[in-house]
Amino acid sequence: MPFEFNKNTILEIQQLIAAKNDIDLSVMLTKIHHADLAEILGEIDFNVAVYIFKLLDSKKTSDILIELDDDTRERILKELSIKEIAEEIDALETDDAADIIAELPKDRKEIVIAQLEAEHAKDIVDLLRYDEDTAGGIMGKELIKVNENWSIFTCVREMRKQAQNIDKVHSVYVVDDHDILKGRLSLKSMLTTSTKAPIKTIYNSNVISVKVNEDREEVAKVMQKYDLVVLPVVDEMSRLVGKITIDDVVDIIKEEAEKDYQLAAGLIEDVEADDTIFELVKGRLPWLVLGLFGGLGSVFIMQDFEEIMQNDRLKTLFFFIPLITAMAGNVGVQSSAIVVQGLANNLIKGSLWNRLLKEVALSVINGIVLSLLIVLFGQIMAYDLNFSLAVAISLISVIIIASLIGTFVPIILHKRGIDPALATGPFITTSNDIFGIFIFFYIAKIMLEF
Repeated sequence: MPFEFNKNTILEIQQLIAAKNDIDLSVMLTKIHHADLAEILGEIDFNVAVYIFKLLDSKKTSDILIELDDDTRERILKELSIKEIAEEIDALETDDAADIIAELPKDRKEIVIAQLEAEHAKDIVDLLRYDEDTAGGIMGKELIKVNENWSIFTCVREMRKQAQNIDKVHSVYVVDDHDILKGRLSLKSMLTTSTKAPIKTIYNSNVISVKVNEDREEVAKVMQKYDLVVLPVVDEMSRLVGKITIDDVVDIIKEEAEKDYQLAAGLIEDVEADDTIFELVKGRLPWLVLGLFGGLGSVFIMQDFEEIMQNDRLKTLFFFIPLITAMAGNVGVQSSAIVVQGLANNLIKGSLWNRLLKEVALSVINGIVLSLLIVLFGQIMAYDLNFSLAVAISLISVIIIASLIGTFVPIILHKRGIDPALATGPFITTSNDIFGIFIFFYIAKIMLEF
């Protein structure tokens, strides 16, 4: 059962601290998973959180550090001495350690690195060279590798030595004398082969890897496509330099999903509910300004057709404006959402003309069905048939245009290296509102002759 804490949990912790019963408090906290402890520390008073953090051993607190939200982690690190931070970093795997080091102020970063174990510090500095959005920026250095020229006996002996400094052994990689990745070694092959046999005769050369400079989103796609738990990383010369595990990729997928969701909602920056008012305004206001100008554009378009308001036969057209804009926005967002999802999963392939024809066909079918309902509604309400047809034809046209905008804007943005998620939400809604109103009145003007 997953751990769930409540007010009683926090009260018990506070009572043990008040009684200075550190022994029972340590026993209680040791039984709680580090991810749950991170959640608790984020909920309780900060001074109490620091007290608990310093009470536990670095093996436990280092894992907690990784699970804390950025703001809480930053505040706790400020309360720790250089020596204490170094102890936390030494207890972490290199990928997590590099992430923590990267968050430190520059003056503390160099001092902390100098306090680390030499080999660990070397690996961390190596990882800090890579951009955080690349495979090199998310990989860890902890892995087990064996030489293709070794015998099974030598291989087992060397693996035991390497495993002493690694918490989890995900896979055994085979390299040549120049550290070039050759393949992967299975436990079954080792157990069923003579100890004198060379590794090169039994390893699996069919191993999937990524380059250190590969974008992290592409890394996630590779692991998803091939159902991998761990993925080796090689440099430009195909030398094995690290590995990426599934937990790192899950974090990437989560971050990208949150980013795309916020872009689709009209937030240009990564903001959270507990951010300052200034940060929230900075993240929301630009798209709202765009929506304002889009609305003003619609006002100018409607002013060009203001004579409709003076005509009793035609002024009912204005009552259909919300319907036209709503359908334009809905169709545009549907189309863009499908395309953005397809681009994210590498499903948008083939000729753009085929996609164009498919979208037009889909829009025509949907438009005809909806327009027939409009004509039926018009007959029920005793509207003039030409009036109903004008609204119906306008609706078909708006649906076709909206679907094309929703389809091709994300593709164009993607080709120019811009996140296609930017095309959904306010951008599509605003542009389709303007086009929808213009098309609606222009077609009505032609058909109803005003």
